[in-house]
Amino acid sequence: MSASSLFNLPSIHLRSLALLSSSSSRFAHLSLSSFRSVSVPISPRKLPTFRAFSATAMTDSIDAGMDAVQRRLMFEDECILVDETDRVVGHDSKYNCHLMENIEAKNLLHRAFSVFLFNSNYELLLQQRSKAKVTFPLVWTNTCCSHPLYRESELIEENALGVRNAAQRKLLDELGIVAEDVPVDEFTALGRMLYKAPSDGKWGEHELDYLLFIVRDAKVQPNPDEVADIKYVSREELKELVKKADAGEEGLKLSPWFRLVVDNFLMKWWDHVEKGTLGEAIDMKTIHKL
Repeated sequence: MSASSLFNLPSIHLRSLALLSSSSSRFAHLSLSSFRSVSVPISPRKLPTFRAFSATAMTDSIDAGMDAVQRRLMFEDECILVDETDRVVGHDSKYNCHLMENIEAKNLLHRAFSVFLFNSNYELLLQQRSKAKVTFPLVWTNTCCSHPLYRESELIEENALGVRNAAQRKLLDELGIVAEDVPVDEFTALGRMLYKAPSDGKWGEHELDYLLFIVRDAKVQPNPDEVADIKYVSREELKELVKKADAGEEGLKLSPWFRLVVDNFLMKWWDHVEKGTLGEAIDMKTIHKL
């Protein structure tokens, strides 16, 4: 037995080894088979547990069909848990935050953001989520939708800086848009909404969502593990897209959070985008429960 192995044994086993060592001369004539093995129960509360081991075990035994990258993110990413006033109350894995059983039984609510990126022609960039996405695969949605993580740079609440930092990070991850094309200071946080939406029987969303607008011409290089397709749309083209989704044409679907923004805010905020008056539309005091 190596020295490092000894440190992993419960203390009662270490004492037994010490006794055997000190009495070795007395028992030299006996073989190991002469000793009877005795199992002594040890309270599990006295032994350390490690979340990383649990997560690894879970990834090996459940959701085997899940895309490897998405599975890694589901267990490694720690979402920010909030109450309905957007006060931080803890953190949990992306996996746990998106299980409908947790959303319904524990009322888990996490902070999120939705980016709306317009080019200089005031067209909105949309993405179709990849087939590999765990929630809402292949639906069309706004430019980028994700979560600030439980880390110092993304917990900064002043002027929603943490959320804006997270948005810049995810625009690179999902769409290959470099930070220089979307400076953090160029994002305008217009408002917040709280919504709940099941994706299927197992997964869903329960988010307090920051709505971020930005007008920039950016080079887009989609990550195929995150994004299946992209397109820029005008107002009229978006209206046609919504009609097709409502009619079920071409199997087209919109994400529930995007549809809520379209129905409640987007068209009037689009006016401010074109007029350069987004600042007049800001309302970060209200949390719209939709």
